[in-house]
Amino acid sequence: MPRSKSGWFAFGLLAGAGASLLGLTSILHSALAFGDDTALVMGPSGFPVPPPTYVDAANELFLHLPDTSVLPLTTPEGLYPVTGVNTLPFDSSVTQGEATLNTAISQQIADHNHVEVFGYSQSSTIASLEMSQLHAEGVPSSDVSFVLVGDPNNPDGGLLERFAGLSIPSFGATFSGATPSDLYPTDIYTNEYDGFADFPRYPINLLSDLNALIGIAYEHATYLDPSELTNVIDLGTYADTTYYMIPATGLPLLEPLQVIPGIGQPLYALLEPDTAILVNLGYGSLTQGWDTQNPPDVPTPFGLFPTDISPSQLITALAAGTQQGIGDFVKDLQSLSFTFDFTSLQPLLNAAYTFGLTPNLLTNPLNPPSNLLELINAISTFAHGDVPVSASNVVDALVSTVSTDVATVQPLADAALALGVTLPEYDATLFVEGVSAGNLLDAIGNPVAADVGLIPFALGFGLVPLVETGAITISEFASLIP
Repeated sequence: MPRSKSGWFAFGLLAGAGASLLGLTSILHSALAFGDDTALVMGPSGFPVPPPTYVDAANELFLHLPDTSVLPLTTPEGLYPVTGVNTLPFDSSVTQGEATLNTAISQQIADHNHVEVFGYSQSSTIASLEMSQLHAEGVPSSDVSFVLVGDPNNPDGGLLERFAGLSIPSFGATFSGATPSDLYPTDIYTNEYDGFADFPRYPINLLSDLNALIGIAYEHATYLDPSELTNVIDLGTYADTTYYMIPATGLPLLEPLQVIPGIGQPLYALLEPDTAILVNLGYGSLTQGWDTQNPPDVPTPFGLFPTDISPSQLITALAAGTQQGIGDFVKDLQSLSFTFDFTSLQPLLNAAYTFGLTPNLLTNPLNPPSNLLELINAISTFAHGDVPVSASNVVDALVSTVSTDVATVQPLADAALALGVTLPEYDATLFVEGVSAGNLLDAIGNPVAADVGLIPFALGFGLVPLVETGAITISEFASLIP
């Protein structure tokens, strides 16, 4: 098992617990299978070597190529600091990954195979950049196709397109823009509220931003969960790309409430209707957590305010939501249960198994100690590798824990550098652009909107190593208990 870490999975523990999506085999459309197809399957950040359970799930849910060779492709998948303080930063990892993918595709084409590429999270970025490279090399569109999930370069929603052109040197990350829609046959699947692939169009809405941040746990980490993939919406085919949206089954911002015994579920029911409306406002909608104003293939940067929702529409929707919330709250109060029910964690447990972080698939949501410890052990596994298994390793556990704790200081310093230097520079650029365009409102408002959207993510990147350190510490010392 690789000793690297997974950034977005660690975000999951930082957020709280899970609920999410994916699973579907018959309704999902993917690129056509040819007689000599070969599928190259890449992992997301923190998983350079896709485990067999991951490859099988990707094929079963998205590729549907039972008669072809489905091959795991090793790529760096580094995302400093969330994949470790000594791992590659995002840009370097993507550059190396693209070179590896290009070589693998060229070899398959030389063997007269059609190549289908599966990308997830960072490897979707690798695939997006590779499309332009293949096109420049003259590779025909009949030779290669792509299936991308959780694409950070999703044209309308991807974080790397919302803030295209931004560079954060302290994290080694550049926001590289949109996945091309007109170069090769491509299917792009996006979970609603996935903070990397479905980021709010109007980030001045802090509720929407926080929901997207927590959605990295509940939505971005669970694309390979076969129990969640229902009601997939075909957003249409534009040029060579078909876009799919997978509606969320819950609101990530409030999901942690559901693990609280007794009052948790009634509180969720009370708050969810109006909170969802306010969150969706960040996408320019009152009912959906994705942008519906533009076709999905149009590269769409962030904006300041939605312009097609009137105050009266918002007030009417909130009034109806309040009425619904009160009714649901009263109904749930009549069936209170003070038993810990971690059903909302099941998607994260499924993801941990699929990514090879746990040896067995846990399916008992009514056993909270076991479930929590399993998730903590999963975080520790990809964050630190093997953990001590006997009391004779007490000294090793102490030394390892102290060294890991000290190592978390550097990411915090890099986050401070991003917030104190890079973000003000970006704000100045946005201000000048607004003034040059003669739009004083954008000149003043866009820097504010960008700050509101980016500060939580920068802080999250700096804090994720602390979450990983906590998981490592708990796992190492728990393993010393007979």
